[in-house]
Amino acid sequence: MTKRIDEQALHQKHYAEIREKVADDPFARSLGIHLTKFEETMAEAEILVQAHMVNAYGTVHGAVIYALADHVLSVASNAHGKASVGLSTNAQFIQAAQPGDLLTARAVETKRNFRVGFYRVDVLRGEEIIATVDAVSYRKNQYFVETE
Repeated sequence: MTKRIDEQALHQKHYAEIREKVADDPFARSLGIHLTKFEETMAEAEILVQAHMVNAYGTVHGAVIYALADHVLSVASNAHGKASVGLSTNAQFIQAAQPGDLLTARAVETKRNFRVGFYRVDVLRGEEIIATVDAVSYRKNQYFVETE
């Protein structure tokens, strides 16, 4: 019989190591995304929208908004030290953003079991929601921190 791992204890014990691993995302860094909060079931990051991040209409490209949301999804879904990858997402773009806007994405875990995790990601400009993403992550067998 396989021993059940206490993932809450794992998160607490290896917090610094897990945070360092999930925050070390070269693509997010290249966009200027900064991790601002990291907890067991929640992650938050922000980006200051630059002029080169717009589409043909002069508003922020949806790919930039999605990249911000995807980054916090990745951070939140890996918060227990178990390798997890995005399985499915459904994004709703509600309002446009402009260069100079500071956007914040907040991923909250709504449910997790051995194999999958469910998340709600809100992308905000101040207190105003500009996009939402409902997401499912696939939780692989391996942990990237020591489990013993």
